[in-house]
Amino acid sequence: MRYVTLKTDEIEALELAMKSSNNTIRKRSQCLLLSDQGRMITDMATIFDVDRRTIERWFDKWEKEGLNSLPISTGRGVKTRLKGLEEVLSKQLESHGRNLKNVLLYLEEEHNIRICKKTLQNFLKDTGL
Repeated sequence: MRYVTLKTDEIEALELAMKSSNNTIRKRSQCLLLSDQGRMITDMATIFDVDRRTIERWFDKWEKEGLNSLPISTGRGVKTRLKGLEEVLSKQLESHGRNLKNVLLYLEEEHNIRICKKTLQNFLKDTGL
C-alpha cells in the first residue's frame, strides 16, 4: 500500500487547484487529496476510471515535481507535417500572392503532403509567415 503524505500548505494548494483549474488538474489534485486521507490506489483507480499504474505515475511525478506535476505535459498530440518547409512555403506564398489553394496543390504534388486549408493557416500563423 502506498500513500502520499501532504503538508498543510500543499493541501490548501491542491484544494484551490481543484476549484479553479481544468478537469485534468482537478482529477489529479483530488486523487492526491484522497491518498492523503488514506484511500487505497485500487479504490482511486476505480473512482477516476484509470489504471492502478496511472495513479502510481501521478504519485511519482508529485514526489519529483510537486504542483508542477498536475498539468498535462507538453509535446502531446499530432506533430505538424510542415516542419522544415518554412522557406519553401514562404517562396510559394510570395509567388502565388498568398493564394492558399495553389500552395496546397503545390504541397500535394511536390512533397506528397495533403492537409486542409485551416491546418495551413494555423501553421502560417504559428510560424509568423
